[in-house]
Amino acid sequence: MKRRFACGLAAAVCLALAAPAVPAVASTVGAVDTVGTAGAENVAGTFGGGQRQTALEGLTRAGATSAIAEIRDRAGVWRGTSGVSDQATGAPVRGDGRFRAGSVTKMFVATTVLQLSGEHRLGLDDPVERYLPGLIPNGANITLRQLLNHSSGLWDPTNEKGGIFPDEADLPALREWVAKGGLNRTVTARELVAASTAHAPYFPPGTRHHYSNVNYTLLGMIIERVTGHGYAQEVSARILRPLGMTRTTFPGLSRGIPGPHAHGYLTLGESPDPAQNDVDVTEHNPSWAGAAGELISTTDDLLRFERALIGGKLLKPSLMREMTSMIPLGEEKKVQAEYGLGLARVQLSCGEILGHNGGIFGYSTELWGTADRQVALSFTPRGGEAEQTAQAQADWAFLNAAFCGKR
Repeated sequence: MKRRFACGLAAAVCLALAAPAVPAVASTVGAVDTVGTAGAENVAGTFGGGQRQTALEGLTRAGATSAIAEIRDRAGVWRGTSGVSDQATGAPVRGDGRFRAGSVTKMFVATTVLQLSGEHRLGLDDPVERYLPGLIPNGANITLRQLLNHSSGLWDPTNEKGGIFPDEADLPALREWVAKGGLNRTVTARELVAASTAHAPYFPPGTRHHYSNVNYTLLGMIIERVTGHGYAQEVSARILRPLGMTRTTFPGLSRGIPGPHAHGYLTLGESPDPAQNDVDVTEHNPSWAGAAGELISTTDDLLRFERALIGGKLLKPSLMREMTSMIPLGEEKKVQAEYGLGLARVQLSCGEILGHNGGIFGYSTELWGTADRQVALSFTPRGGEAEQTAQAQADWAFLNAAFCGKR
């Protein structure tokens, strides 16, 4: 199984913006106390708090360094924490901390593109060539809709061998890359597009689904071409400021995470001592993620967005129907799931949820909701293949507890 950092949904639907995977190392479950101080807060008497807290702690029992979550429904708000924010100090993780949200960014970019469509400033079925002439081969036959739902067929330079990261199977090369500052390299949108188009596409445009981050790199460029503003500025003006998302930012080239936050780690060793394996990757240059996954946020801010989107405050009904017009996933079929325009639909045991997950170096995020309940989760994964698999399973178990648990 290819190990994508913070690939949610029990490794069943890898929607995450993946950092380069690393090969399996010896399991170190239980070798270090990563559970730390766990806590839960029932702000307004929500049901199932104990079950939710137990499920959240399942992530740190499986080897994650920390996990925080927030659930909102008609009964009120539940917040929970588990684990430590820093392996060096052992300080308990804060539930109000910020984190890198990875591919949850795509929901914001897609919403902005749909708003521009509603303003007749672009068309979902317009070809990429109209906005970025000559940039990609076959651009006249790839539409904005196909970028949005990952049916363009464009090769993904962030997740494939031979892309912008070292070979996942070459652990010494990965260690050397990190040691020489690979995490701090600036990667431009045009460099990512060039790295993609240097390879043959997966398939002809529109014939099936294959998740590729370069699709959203291109959408970010198109937003700038249409509006004259960078995608970050446009998303901030249209979504972040109107919703009062004051702790959500686009870091650009900035390496740090502002305010309180948990540290993220990358396991790059095979020593029995996890302290010798884990590299702190909290600070890094997320330019390679860009419009596909650079967002920094909090659980509270993400739930503001999820409620507004599902509640019809950001898109007109006709545009929401476009966003939720789904196509089957291509290769990832272990759960019942479909992908729309920057939005996924997943079938749980108790019904469907809408949202997205995301992963970037050191961080994994889930943002899902229904009309009645919204759930945000952030955890900091670590470990070898066995631990990553266990954390993915615990991630899936938490979502089921959050949406389907007994009241």
